[in-house]
Amino acid sequence: MSLNILVFAKQVPDTKNITGKAMKEDGTVNRAALPAIFNPEDLNALESALQLRTRYGGKITVVTMGPPAAANLLRQALYMGADEAVLLTDRKFAGADTLATSYALACAAKKIGKFDVIFCGHQAIDGDTAQVGPQLAEKLNIPQITFIEEIKDVKDGKLTARGIIEGGYEIIESKLPVLLTVLGTANTPRPQGARRIMQYKKAVTKSELAAKHNGHVYEDANPIAEEEKALRAKNLWIHEWSASDVDADPARIGLAGSPTKVKAIQSVVLTGNKGFVSVPATEAGVAGLVQELVKEHILS
Repeated sequence: MSLNILVFAKQVPDTKNITGKAMKEDGTVNRAALPAIFNPEDLNALESALQLRTRYGGKITVVTMGPPAAANLLRQALYMGADEAVLLTDRKFAGADTLATSYALACAAKKIGKFDVIFCGHQAIDGDTAQVGPQLAEKLNIPQITFIEEIKDVKDGKLTARGIIEGGYEIIESKLPVLLTVLGTANTPRPQGARRIMQYKKAVTKSELAAKHNGHVYEDANPIAEEEKALRAKNLWIHEWSASDVDADPARIGLAGSPTKVKAIQSVVLTGNKGFVSVPATEAGVAGLVQELVKEHILS
């Protein structure tokens, strides 16, 4: 058996120390104000895909939508073991909510063509909506299994997985192709391989290759085209697709295709009041303190 596996990953701002400065006036995230990282649960999704390929064979293609700098995430995916990478980048994609994002990703999946299993992280730390994976499955008209911790088996055109539910778990079987959203508790993502880092550190997009040549226009032989040909032959080419490359409807992507709007942004700072409570060291004193705490909804 050989599986065609897609992994959709996102480069997200590190939200550990997020402030009001990390938001723009239109309510979108000012990604330049925060360091960019590989979304944690997308790493778990990639690890699940790598484990599945080890068991059944096949090919893993990692796709991300973002600015040109998101190519760094794709190199990380190649360092971990992915076979191919696709960067979906275009200013027209900017400001997308989950609806517009899932539509753009669906367009990319359709351009790729054949796939058996799609992996997504359960949710991204910059939005915490957990909507993109299910919306993507709906747009591709394929079944989905969410909250996945383990893939039990793949055979006879079907996949069986264990998903977490409140108070326990459930075993679900689905026909292929299927989309899975993976929890952070599913596994421990492997480190980047030293040999793969040496192999794929030169992997580039067409924009990065053009920047390397500083936009120089060559009159005779074109070394950019020759270098691209050599990189493709060595599997060091990161595919870079625009909105038109994936036949995306401009009215359904970016801000234009996003019905979700941020009405207002408020920076809230929680401060603690220094206080001291003294009660008599008696049963009645303690009982009175407990009653007061219950009244203030501190205890229940």
